[in-house]
Amino acid sequence: MKKIEAIIKPFKLEEVKDALAEIGIEGMTVTEVKGFGRQKGHTEIYRGSEYTVDFLPKIKIEIVVGDTVAEQATAAIIKAAKTGKIGDGKIFVSAVEQAVRIRTEETGDKAV
Repeated sequence: MKKIEAIIKPFKLEEVKDALAEIGIEGMTVTEVKGFGRQKGHTEIYRGSEYTVDFLPKIKIEIVVGDTVAEQATAAIIKAAKTGKIGDGKIFVSAVEQAVRIRTEETGDKAV
């Protein structure tokens, strides 16, 4: 099993969700996060004063999928979230040793 964490622009959430649903991924965890990468924030002017916005709003999507679906899910996220501009985000894929569905006590791929 693989855990895929994707940091994307907020307005791309629905497109990514739909792209994942098309390949059969139904469950996900979505968190509103803030951060910065190479873009290092930006400056804004508010009431005549200039200030720096260091942390930009992003969305973090977390899904756990079987090994056979991981590459397909990553490709779907890239296709749906890509704008071609700085700040599109990142995807992290890591191995998951075990998953347990609490209600039924199913383990492994069945729990996902």
